[in-house]
Amino acid sequence: MKRWILTALFAVATAGALSAQNYIIIDSEKVFKSIEAYNAAIEQLDDLAQQYQRQVDAKFEEVESLYNTYMAQKASLSAAMRQSRENTILTREKEANEYQESLFGTEGTLMKKRLELIQPIQKRVFDTIAAYAARVGADMVLDSANNASLLYKSAKADHTQQVIDALK
Repeated sequence: MKRWILTALFAVATAGALSAQNYIIIDSEKVFKSIEAYNAAIEQLDDLAQQYQRQVDAKFEEVESLYNTYMAQKASLSAAMRQSRENTILTREKEANEYQESLFGTEGTLMKKRLELIQPIQKRVFDTIAAYAARVGADMVLDSANNASLLYKSAKADHTQQVIDALK
């Protein structure tokens, strides 16, 4: 009997604690897409990425051209010339890979530009979400964008539009 009473008290206390938590749900993707500066920044980054990709492709096409020429002439080249051409091809390929990394890597030019353009917008959005959550008394903010584990959300808990309005 004593164990049953303790279990019941624990269940009531847990239910009370869970119901006391206030949370809101925000779709951050929808919030970001509602900001014109964010959309312009993404478009600028996409254009820059395409430009960089063309430059990288040109470098790899040069390597491929050198390789194809080498393969066509390989039989008529001396051993020293073959080794020289192979070294040239490997060097150019390495340079192309390094160039690609300098543009698209985690410390690359594109990532730095992304941080420069997107980070101030992210800070503004996150600050607005924090201020809004504090104003409505939310203990927790959940992001429903790309969240595979969010199985259901109530329309009452979704405060995306209110955050969008607060950003304007």
